[in-house]
Amino acid sequence: MLTAEDLKGVLAMMPAFTTAEGSSPNATDTVDTAALEAAVDKIIRDGVDAIAAMGSFGEFHTLLWEEKKKLTEATIAAARKRVPVFIGCSSTNPRETMRLVKFAEQAGADGVLCAVPFYFPSTVDNAVQFYLDLADTFPKLGIAVYHNPPLHRVTLPVSAFEKLVTRPNIVAMKDSHRTPAAFMELMKIVKGKISVFCNQNQCYPYMMFGAVGCWSISAWMGPWPLLHMRDACFAGDWEAAKEICLDLNARYKTPGRPGDLFWRENVHKLEINEAGYCVAGPLRPPFRNVPPEIIEHAKQQAEEWKKLCAKYPAKKAVAA
Repeated sequence: MLTAEDLKGVLAMMPAFTTAEGSSPNATDTVDTAALEAAVDKIIRDGVDAIAAMGSFGEFHTLLWEEKKKLTEATIAAARKRVPVFIGCSSTNPRETMRLVKFAEQAGADGVLCAVPFYFPSTVDNAVQFYLDLADTFPKLGIAVYHNPPLHRVTLPVSAFEKLVTRPNIVAMKDSHRTPAAFMELMKIVKGKISVFCNQNQCYPYMMFGAVGCWSISAWMGPWPLLHMRDACFAGDWEAAKEICLDLNARYKTPGRPGDLFWRENVHKLEINEAGYCVAGPLRPPFRNVPPEIIEHAKQQAEEWKKLCAKYPAKKAVAA
């Protein structure tokens, strides 16, 4: 079974690679497995440490059941056990999540990434119970807590983890929503039990406080700036890590108006296509009408990332 100790470094949040026809509302088979397999192999060879599919950016909310199965099997096959693979199994319905998790386990996933079921907000007690139920139902599968309060409409307080650490197969959390003080309190409870991946822009100082690494969408534009930052953090070179974090922050601009969530996740797929490291394909419905300013934003962000890749160039591949 996957353990917290197996997890560290850069967790690449994978796009749901789309066929050319996948932007049609009538399409029923939109997963581009050839593009997926090429990109997964490439990014593992280039050095990322883990992959997570079908998060919010990974379009779990726009995929059919058959497409989720296809994407799950293709991702696991492409990774070939070279790095841990988490399959996103989020849903508004906890019973649907259970069905997705069962399929992911049977397909050979190392772990699953699950959000609290949302539509109506959950209470903290029910959110905790959801994860305990998952862990108890699938005791041999690694469970990753997907903590995204703006989208899932519940915040898991530090105190909630007193119960979550009682399940040894709750091994990871994707998080970016805690103050430094709250994060340090969290580490007192979860360190060595639940590996926490912070946002890429938080590696300094959160990896000083105990985060094992970062989650990143930008890795699919070329992972090298993140690998340089990871290695600096692993080496305890906090000045170098700080410089890279500042570069990341300086070059990233949130799309749309302040507070908008319309394009926060989806614009990244457009950026990836522009950057050219891999081909993620078009957005799926309902995101069919993309404003010109969002397209221009994606082009600008891709160019900024290319500049970062020039400053922090390719490192030697680590996995065949």
